[in-house]
Amino acid sequence: MSELVVGIDVGTTKVCTIVGEVREEDIHVVGLGVEPSRGMQKGVVTDMNALTAAISSSVHKAERSSGYAIGRAFVSMAGSQISSINSRGVAGIAGARTVQREDVERALVNARAIAIPHNREVLHVIPRTYKLDDADGIRSPLGMHGFRLEVEAHIITASTTTIQNLQKCVESTGVYVDRFILNPLASGDVVLTPTERQMGVMVVDIGGGTTDLAIFVDSVVWYVAVLPVAGWHITNDVAHGLRLPFDLAEAVKLQYGHANSREVDSLEAFPVQPFGEELPSKVQRRDMAQIIEARVEEIFDLVLQEAKRSGYDGLIPAGIVLTGGSALLPGIREVAARATRMPVRLAQPEKITGMADSLHSPSFSTSVGLLRLGLAMDQEERQRAALDGRTPRGGPSPLSKMLGVFKRFLPEDEGGD
Repeated sequence: MSELVVGIDVGTTKVCTIVGEVREEDIHVVGLGVEPSRGMQKGVVTDMNALTAAISSSVHKAERSSGYAIGRAFVSMAGSQISSINSRGVAGIAGARTVQREDVERALVNARAIAIPHNREVLHVIPRTYKLDDADGIRSPLGMHGFRLEVEAHIITASTTTIQNLQKCVESTGVYVDRFILNPLASGDVVLTPTERQMGVMVVDIGGGTTDLAIFVDSVVWYVAVLPVAGWHITNDVAHGLRLPFDLAEAVKLQYGHANSREVDSLEAFPVQPFGEELPSKVQRRDMAQIIEARVEEIFDLVLQEAKRSGYDGLIPAGIVLTGGSALLPGIREVAARATRMPVRLAQPEKITGMADSLHSPSFSTSVGLLRLGLAMDQEERQRAALDGRTPRGGPSPLSKMLGVFKRFLPEDEGGD
């Protein structure tokens, strides 16, 4: 049976609202609304009125194309204010009985009980591995016998101010935020293969304002980070280097840009009209490529530094899976491989049907990933609801919210909550 879910990807360059049915074999998109983003920079709200208007326009486009009134959605989250930490939690198993779901949840609650600044909130708590008595490396302890259950969890936090401002912008449009989902988790959910997840891989999502990365080992997220440098900075470098208005610099970057200057013909040129000039002048394409290449090399130097800082740089033999809008820049894969000395492949969402023509692009990886990851958490919510003896549409417990569990979006919720 298919499930209908809604995701709103709020980025620096665009706001994308998708309504889709997540099926076992694919994601069938029934509604889509894309609007240029305004009032958002590097994952931080800079103009609430402008961003609210952009989100509202995107949602209305998705409503018109799908025929559904959108009352709730999963919303993307990024920004340099994101941080993560590993923590351990322990729960005793009385009478050496088999481990039940409530035992796992108690261990996760104890892992969550860490001191964080008052101006930060927990965004995700992700169990990495379990230990039952003396047995290490357990993936799922349910049904096993033991006395002492220990979990190692990865806890992701975000700035309370950033969360509240973005939530206010979304909910001002009449859409309830079921839960925020970190960008690289959503992207990784649709671009990584099971083999890459198992072997060890780093997904790098280069957007307009931020570069988001997540390291997966043994099919689980082990580390996440957000770097405050991305496509906007490349365009800004072009604007300064060629003395062009920003919008014109973006246009020539998209049309003539290349990240690997070695692959650009030294004789190739294109016309532009710089500031203070009455007539267009010729610009060597290789000159612009050298400007772009310098910034791209810096981005991947920072990615490599972050991987080494995590301590897991030796655990990602599958290398880097590159996605995000700026990953479309010609030559970027080669520069990434050269700078990081890792295998690099470019990825985009696959197995999408319906209104999917424009979604087969790295720039929509987060947008599409919100749907499948949201549904997975929705199914988890129903399991917890059955365990608690309540209906899935009932209010989730604080524990359920902490674990990133979602409630379903249903077409009949036309008025929202």
